[in-house]
Amino acid sequence: MIIRCPHCRSQNRVRSERFNDEPTCGHCSKALLAGVPVAMTDENFAEVLAASQRPVVADFWAAWCGPCRGFAPVFAQAAARHPEWLFVKVDTDANPQLSQQLSIRSIPTLAAFCDGKVVERVSGALQAVQFEQWLASAFR
Repeated sequence: MIIRCPHCRSQNRVRSERFNDEPTCGHCSKALLAGVPVAMTDENFAEVLAASQRPVVADFWAAWCGPCRGFAPVFAQAAARHPEWLFVKVDTDANPQLSQQLSIRSIPTLAAFCDGKVVERVSGALQAVQFEQWLASAFR
């Protein structure tokens, strides 16, 4: 699968069997999946869900959405606090197939996945405390 480095934005090919071995970027050598939200696409989202041994927290957003932009720092801070979960971001405008497949009707929409299945979902930007509570209920 192709994963874009959240640090330098270069594309990296990661074999699905090596996905949980803490892959690093071939360009900047930083961790691809640790402590920073990772951008996902129509092409790699399902494969990432299937390969991840960690629960996945997804933020479905769009660049023109004010609440999405306001929530982004909350999401990034949570990613840094919870390395036990994989935090991913999906631009709904750039990835309409995935948005349609998951019935994303409003943004931001947050979804928690375990074993490739949605276990919890909420629409709307959350404050940091609310987001932490939502995460705790999703992965209890």
